[in-house]
Amino acid sequence: MVKDREQWAGFQGIHWRYEVNVRDFIQNNYTPYDGDESFLQGPTEATEELWGKLQELQKEERAKGGVLDMETEVVSGITAYGAAYIDEDKKDLEQVVGLQTDKPLKRAFMPYGGIKMAEQACRMYGYEPNEKLHEVFTKYHKTHNQGVFDIYTPEMKKTRHTWQEGFAAVKYQYSNSDRVCLRQISIIF
Repeated sequence: MVKDREQWAGFQGIHWRYEVNVRDFIQNNYTPYDGDESFLQGPTEATEELWGKLQELQKEERAKGGVLDMETEVVSGITAYGAAYIDEDKKDLEQVVGLQTDKPLKRAFMPYGGIKMAEQACRMYGYEPNEKLHEVFTKYHKTHNQGVFDIYTPEMKKTRHTWQEGFAAVKYQYSNSDRVCLRQISIIF
């Protein structure tokens, strides 16, 4: 039997004490809040200043057609980059350190879902991905899609090919009409 721990003092419920049971914990310890938003604080000066910098960068991004910068050399990952800041000159204002890449609003290179898609995303905005990344993700590392396709039987491949041909025909036929219609058709296929 698990004895109560001092950290649990004041919490209700039984099941969560003996097993991982988040539902039991929440149901026994949740108190609804029926008040208004008056308890909330407004943004700090630091938040306002950093938000202003981010808004400037967003304007630049829109002016460049939707992408401010794009990674073409480093594959995205949790340890791919060191600390990065919205504004390097004002990094002391930032409470949370770390961005998806080494610069704010820089698009990451994410080939794990498919190298072709990642490369197309770069090229669509005028960036050329490093050829070494293509080599790595076509010769030495399987993407998710490659792993899925590798287990397809010949029958599955034929079915998929037939489905794609049918969908392409329907997509072409309805490309100039209502997109909702196209979405409904894609669900049927």
